[in-house]
Amino acid sequence: MLLLVYIFNFVDRQILSILAAPIQAELGLSDAQMGLLGGTSFAILYSVLGVPLASLADRTSRSWVITGSLVCWSAFTAACGLASGFWHIFLARLGVGVGEAGGVAPSYAVIGDHFPSHRRAFALSIYSLGIPIGSATGVLAGAWVAARVDWRAAFLVVGLCGVLIAPLFKLVVRDRPRAPTIGAGDERARLSTVARLLARKKAFWFFSFGAASSSMLGYGLAFWMPSLLQRSFGLDLEQTSWFFGAVLLIGGTAGVLLGGALADRLGGADRAFYGWVPACAYVVAVPLFAGGIWTSHVMIAFALFLVPQALAYVWLGPVTSAIQHLVEPPARATASALFLLINNLIGLGGGIYALGALSSALTPLYGHEALRMSMLFALVLYLVAAVLMGIAGPHLRREWVAEAA
Repeated sequence: MLLLVYIFNFVDRQILSILAAPIQAELGLSDAQMGLLGGTSFAILYSVLGVPLASLADRTSRSWVITGSLVCWSAFTAACGLASGFWHIFLARLGVGVGEAGGVAPSYAVIGDHFPSHRRAFALSIYSLGIPIGSATGVLAGAWVAARVDWRAAFLVVGLCGVLIAPLFKLVVRDRPRAPTIGAGDERARLSTVARLLARKKAFWFFSFGAASSSMLGYGLAFWMPSLLQRSFGLDLEQTSWFFGAVLLIGGTAGVLLGGALADRLGGADRAFYGWVPACAYVVAVPLFAGGIWTSHVMIAFALFLVPQALAYVWLGPVTSAIQHLVEPPARATASALFLLINNLIGLGGGIYALGALSSALTPLYGHEALRMSMLFALVLYLVAAVLMGIAGPHLRREWVAEAA
């Protein structure tokens, strides 16, 4: 059920990317404005409200917080289909961000409560399959509905589906009893207490900013890739959805599972591998992504995109698991939310807009190929992420919090 809800989470995020062309055509929006809708409008409240909502989940009921969040973000997704202009859809996307703020960090904590440390990275990878599956579903379903009805109907359909599964989620997912350790559990989960603890841990900062750097590129590529395929490769809406949906589903699924399996296996011998595994993945991904973006042949691009798309998702299991091991169990949701605050505010809030704004700035030089050049320049962000993740690994050895058997 957590995976199903996470799939809806990313369907609602990703659907805007495949519908960007018809939305821009009808509402007369620029690439920079679409960047604001795709990232900044969503990320502002999503990042900030995630922390207090996670703290509330740690102190009350994680399942209730996730259920309420699902209803909220789904309703606002449906509201996007009623937009009459930029500011209308901007405010609706703000609402989607408010809802999704309470979904991910409490889910990490629920999984952390159910799985021991030596299996936790792979368990979190299973949950993280919601990213490639949800993204692919959003691309395919959005294009299918838009091609047969219009882009507004696509938003309404996926939003209402999310509202309908909320009661089933609450019925199935119950909170596991959490025994406090060495004192009051509420005090250990208090936001200020967790924040002070993590502020002293170097691994937290390197993991957070490493993930933020990679997310700037990852979210940027995920949002703008459909537009690139239509502008530079000449694909129509449905051809784009099949191309990109397959890349997300095949490559993303393989990468998520690979990262979790490697972290559990290698991290048992040396905890530094929780950082080293994603660092190596980023370095290998850069030249492959560059080749796929640069080529003009559709099938060559598809083959080149599959492997780096997998490598781009390797970090999810290792890093989300490592963050859970920096605190004691009662504070897991709050710690995850503080990590996500940095990751999403910088990565999601800045990446999509940055690539769109750079594309607009490069248009006088490169014309309709400006978006392609914007993506190529942005690949340096994966190299920055690799350095930061590589440094985080050794610090994790010293800052790991052991838990009771």
